[in-house]
Amino acid sequence: MQESYKYRGQRAKLVEKIRRKGITDEAVLEAIGRIPRHRFVEGAFRDQAYEDKALPIRSGQTISQPFTVAYQTQMMGLTPGMKILEIGTGSGYQAAVLCEMGMKVFSVERSQELHQEAKERLFSLGYEPYLKCGDGTRGWKLYQPFQRILVTAASPDIPEPLKQQLDIGGKLIIPVGGRNTQKMTVVTRTKTDRYSVQTFHEFRFVPLIGEYGWEE
Repeated sequence: MQESYKYRGQRAKLVEKIRRKGITDEAVLEAIGRIPRHRFVEGAFRDQAYEDKALPIRSGQTISQPFTVAYQTQMMGLTPGMKILEIGTGSGYQAAVLCEMGMKVFSVERSQELHQEAKERLFSLGYEPYLKCGDGTRGWKLYQPFQRILVTAASPDIPEPLKQQLDIGGKLIIPVGGRNTQKMTVVTRTKTDRYSVQTFHEFRFVPLIGEYGWEE
């Protein structure tokens, strides 16, 4: 496609930038290098699609900074074929990265507008995740358990339903904290009723709205 030639160099520069910032998982870097991020942003911001920064999308949300997407994805320690639940489909970019890496992706988005746009966008690009419009803080019980759960919005606490939907040995990656800053948190289900929790670097995400998140 003509657009691929136009943006290929910008994608390559973006990959090198996030590599220098500490992303070492080659599968993550290769996925980001293949995905047309300009297809996931609003037209007015298309020229900034390959800058390493978050950009506004519809419904008052954002498409995350590419480094943040790469960081969260790398933290999951993925191998192809894993069953992943994403909370907060947004533009669909993170889901595309996971699909590109060969994951079986389930993604929940509370905004009907974003859900529908992401569905059309992802399918037009050849990705086929399972998508649902609903309260992501409740997870997706029908398809549990998940080997990994990734939350792409900030939660005041760790939602209990998401913990319960983890497989034994599974990991939940979620930014936890206040509305202004959060610490990236990894919850590992070690046994049926046992979990370990680790916290890492600070980030800033939009709020996770829902029964087990922030009030709207």
